[in-house]
Amino acid sequence: MKGELSIIRYCFSTSNDEKRRGIQRLKRRQKAKKENSERWLLTYADMITLLLIFFIVLYTLSQIDVKKFEALSTSLSQAMGAGGMVLDSPGPSVVPGISGTISEVAVSSGDNSQLDKIMKELQEYVKESNLQAKVSVTMEERGVVLSFQEEVLFMLGSAELTPRAREIITKVGPVLEIAPNYLRVEGHTDNLPIRTSQYPSNWELSAARANTVLKELLKNFKIHPQRLSAVAYGEYRPLVKNDSEANRQTNRRVNIVILRSEYGGAEPGSLNVIER
Repeated sequence: MKGELSIIRYCFSTSNDEKRRGIQRLKRRQKAKKENSERWLLTYADMITLLLIFFIVLYTLSQIDVKKFEALSTSLSQAMGAGGMVLDSPGPSVVPGISGTISEVAVSSGDNSQLDKIMKELQEYVKESNLQAKVSVTMEERGVVLSFQEEVLFMLGSAELTPRAREIITKVGPVLEIAPNYLRVEGHTDNLPIRTSQYPSNWELSAARANTVLKELLKNFKIHPQRLSAVAYGEYRPLVKNDSEANRQTNRRVNIVILRSEYGGAEPGSLNVIER
């Protein structure tokens, strides 16, 4: 209404040519103003669409279902014309603990299931044998850790397996044999110095113990050597402070670690081995 009144006033105050030109300018201004006033709707509609897609993705990922994830990825890729790139590239995930490509998520899920099965079988054996006080089975970020205190496997200051130790390894060996993962045997000691001709320091003692357990596994089970490794930590990876005999006994241990597949990538060589 105000625009029309301004046109009428202008008509009474100017010549005919000027009137026409003025009217045309006023109409153009009013039209441009009207168009510009509605442009915010485009931005708002785009933002709402993106938010909707974002929350659909969040809801789908919360289910941690690989098949649904693949279907969503394909659907969004086709809808957005991304040529299969949407959700296919590795990156941080909105789901805690899940990241990387779809295939990596699937492998991780299968790996967890396998490791859970191994851990349960080892825990059952430890419980049946009443070894809970000396042998522990735990799940860590790197994999399943089967930990033996020194007295279960060795005499003090020795790297020779006791008859009881051989019996225990015979029982846990079949579980380790069927696992496709890398196996790492770790030797640990306390901080009491040892100086003998055979073991000049705790490094040699921890290395000898790890190698002894490794060789026992190779001797009695069909575990490919490529899957095995021995590591010596000496006194430098204690579980507790070496300030009492009980604590030192806790730190004297040998661990057998069933590594997760993702940690196997840090090992030299390939996991694609043929069992003997």
